[in-house]
Amino acid sequence: MAKVYYCFPGGKHKALTMSYDDGRTEDRRLVSIFNKYGIKGTFNINSGIFHNTYGEKVQPEEFLKLYEGHEIACHTVTHPTIARCPLENVAEEVLEDRKRLEAIMGQPVRGLAYPNGSTSPKIREMLPMMGIRYARVVGSTDDFAIPEDFYQWKATCHHNHNLLENGQRFVDLFKKQYLYLMYVWGHSYEFTDKNNWEVMEEFCKLVGGREDTWYATNIQIVDYMEVLDRLQFFADCSKVFNPSAQSAWLANEKGEIIEVKGGTLAVVNEQ
Repeated sequence: MAKVYYCFPGGKHKALTMSYDDGRTEDRRLVSIFNKYGIKGTFNINSGIFHNTYGEKVQPEEFLKLYEGHEIACHTVTHPTIARCPLENVAEEVLEDRKRLEAIMGQPVRGLAYPNGSTSPKIREMLPMMGIRYARVVGSTDDFAIPEDFYQWKATCHHNHNLLENGQRFVDLFKKQYLYLMYVWGHSYEFTDKNNWEVMEEFCKLVGGREDTWYATNIQIVDYMEVLDRLQFFADCSKVFNPSAQSAWLANEKGEIIEVKGGTLAVVNEQ
């Protein structure tokens, strides 16, 4: 039987994504570093906390320009520890955050970073009904696997946890029979607090601009994996139909990279 491997867009076998919380003004410097090296980030915002005692926040009128090419996602309106809250309160915090952020950005907002990493099975069960497609927890896996459950998405590492070591391991990966995903999270103000901006600059220089890596936001990865899940293969894997609008990328048993455009039937392996 012919073999088929899934690929990331462009036939790549690695992907990198970043996730940063709270919308502090240090995001300006972080975004400039990402843009310099072609890296994509997701920025998780509390839409009810633009003025407080915890440091200066990026203001809504700056969002469209600052975060252009990146993703804005929910972080709840007021950042409560939601596992302690009634579900009615959680639903209001998430839906209202979506509404406010969508009004600013002019596009759907479908991701979430759990405030304080707080979640529960009942909250995760409710999120799809509120239009949330994924949610990030805290902690580090120190690996590069694609999550089995996007509602319990744990990153490879926080940027203060083995970042350069994990980055070098990621760069050195070469076995193309796997899909590798590196995911880094944190808060941009932490670089100011620890005076270690050079760590992120060095990391982005190390991992950016590589031919084998797809640089994507969180939601782009989730959406693309859904495209792959929806592919309709012939039983012998000789052909495949892509019912989605977005292209899917595959590698056949000869190692050839095949783009299957949306709404088309493609030959994967010649019989």
